Amino acid sequence: MNKIPEKTLKCGFSMPVFGMGTWMMGGDTDRDPADNGDSSVNALRRGLELGLRHIDTAEIYAEGFSEEITGRAIAGWSREELFITSKVWPTNLSYDGVLRAVEGSLKRIKTNYLDLYLIHNSNDEIPMSETFRALDKLVDEKVVKNIGVSNFAVPRLIKAQELSANKIVVNQVHFNLVCRAPEAEGLIEYALKNDVMITAWRPLQKATIIDAEILKPLAAKYHKTPAQIALNWVVSQPNTVTMSTMRSPKHIAENIAAVTWRMDDSDIELLRNHFPGRMTVSDAVPMS
Repeated sequence: MNKIPEKTLKCGFSMPVFGMGTWMMGGDTDRDPADNGDSSVNALRRGLELGLRHIDTAEIYAEGFSEEITGRAIAGWSREELFITSKVWPTNLSYDGVLRAVEGSLKRIKTNYLDLYLIHNSNDEIPMSETFRALDKLVDEKVVKNIGVSNFAVPRLIKAQELSANKIVVNQVHFNLVCRAPEAEGLIEYALKNDVMITAWRPLQKATIIDAEILKPLAAKYHKTPAQIALNWVVSQPNTVTMSTMRSPKHIAENIAAVTWRMDDSDIELLRNHFPGRMTVSDAVPMS
């Protein structure tokens, strides 16, 4: 079994540098009736067997079925050994909506608490003060250990910090060698200065970046695959962790082997400054 490194904020919050995503397990936002979830459960279980402990899910994934898959996968595991994240969808950000949403998530995952609960995306039609009043209640009642946000740009993150009685420990955003919006918009710098963890989603840009020529000499130097170099670059960033949806045992093992070491600083900067096709705005879900 592998020991996945963790990163710890100054406030004491800690989480694994790499975890398992569940997006597209059981469907996209709609449930796929042809998918009974068995293969996804097996993939998550294999990851747990290999040492992964963080599973990231959300109520919107496959209409909640991804949370059910998560619950099936963790059955029999010591809950205290796991780090489970879920997310509340923007339409449920009212005070009562948040409380109903977390109740549904807990029921589907079959757990009595979440290690981390995130606002999945912002919603300007619902006062953020309502949302954080509910999140603070969940923390006070120990239903949720930690709270965070997702896809928040710096100004909205600052507003959220002002409204929350509890520390916002995570901002989950689209970040990889190609999608550099968190750097370009100052989020990485702000997170480092203000003790916030960045969780990078889509760290390999759906594997579209691993054929870049710049990765090949580094792969040879470190005796790693291009995908491992690209993934290692992400977790080498300050205050940054990541996760990926994985279905094959080979893919899981390859990714685990990408995060237990660190490239030389000079190579990290080489990729930061010279990776081709860099984008300063996400092509999936821009921060707002």
